[in-house]
Amino acid sequence: MYDAFRGGFGCILLVGLVVLVFFPLWRICTKAGYPGVMSLLFFVPLVNAVMVWVFALSEWPIERQLRDIKARAGMPTG
Repeated sequence: MYDAFRGGFGCILLVGLVVLVFFPLWRICTKAGYPGVMSLLFFVPLVNAVMVWVFALSEWPIERQLRDIKARAGMPTG
């Protein structure tokens, strides 16, 4: 069974799994207002755990933009 994952098939499978994980992370980062390249940090051990906490607890750039737009329009920002 292990021999089936050696060579080309294993490489294709690995690249497919990386793309399967990388693409959604890139989209999440860009939708949050961060550069998409930050999604590469999720592939670094321990840094990925720290980045989840940073994303969860910090104010996203898109939230700052929305707050500024609401303040200029005279809408409540809370």
